[in-house]
Amino acid sequence: MKLLKTLLFTMYFLVFVVSCFAAETGHPVKVASLSFMSGTQSVGQIASEISRLGEKGVDLVCLPEAWTGTKPEMMQGETIKKMSSLAGQFNCYIVCPLIIERDGNVLNTSILFDREGQIACVYDKAFPYWSEFEGEYPVKPSQTDVVVYDTDFGRIGFSICFDAKFPEVWQRLRDKGAELVVWSSAYSGGTELQAFSLLHHYYIVTSTWRKDCLVWDITGEKMLDEKSANDIHLSVFELDMDRQIYHYNFNSNKRTKLLKEQDDKVLLEVDLPREEWFVLKARVPGVSARELAKQYGLETLRDYLDRSRTGLDRIRGYGFSEKYGGYPGKSVK
Repeated sequence: MKLLKTLLFTMYFLVFVVSCFAAETGHPVKVASLSFMSGTQSVGQIASEISRLGEKGVDLVCLPEAWTGTKPEMMQGETIKKMSSLAGQFNCYIVCPLIIERDGNVLNTSILFDREGQIACVYDKAFPYWSEFEGEYPVKPSQTDVVVYDTDFGRIGFSICFDAKFPEVWQRLRDKGAELVVWSSAYSGGTELQAFSLLHHYYIVTSTWRKDCLVWDITGEKMLDEKSANDIHLSVFELDMDRQIYHYNFNSNKRTKLLKEQDDKVLLEVDLPREEWFVLKARVPGVSARELAKQYGLETLRDYLDRSRTGLDRIRGYGFSEKYGGYPGKSVK
């Protein structure tokens, strides 16, 4: 009998351990990036790819810039209807960049469909490339601000191709609270994107004509770099949207207390002593590292920099960037 109890206890313990490892920690989001040359794949072909991804439970699908070609489409057109149907059918978000004719203008646009298949938001390319003003369908630069949308997994922003050359676009995405930026493009990007992820602490995911995919972490580290010679390159990966960066300043003692008292729930995932930054991550399912950090009074790096900029401008008596430029800035309060 004692042996039987021991065996049963061992079995239940192993089941518990396996279930803990099988369950997902933090706030994981399954992302798929499709990369292929513009105009080479039909709507039907891409719809089949998205259907396969949808059946596997992908949360977000990213498509490359102007993927159907350079001839303008309408917001009520067949591509929009098909992407809307797929997003609703598979309960996923889809980032669908198209050349769109809207209100009498031709625009290079990223359209986000939500899990119900509705158009959640639209971003028009702020800085089209020079060749886009030539030819039969010249585009118009965006007349509005960047767009950041609250999804059920975090705040998502958008940037398109030549936008990568203009830091103000990326600063505005950060100012509006983006946690993930989807960059659809004709070219690969590379380290210029790394600079923005490092400065602004959001994930950056690419989908390009070059049949490749880059993913940059909130720390500026390269998380993924994949490329293939296939007609369509596919990358599928997970991002933990619960992770945030904190500075040592004003946080060190609080971090020590948190890690001591909550060692079974949260861990120090990344420690960058030269930058004096760190990243916390949940150890077990059902725990939020960022919520625990709030409970212990930790201040994110973003909030710390905003507070410092505003506070130092107040002491100075005027806004440094408002007087000298270099940052879109916030008014002195």
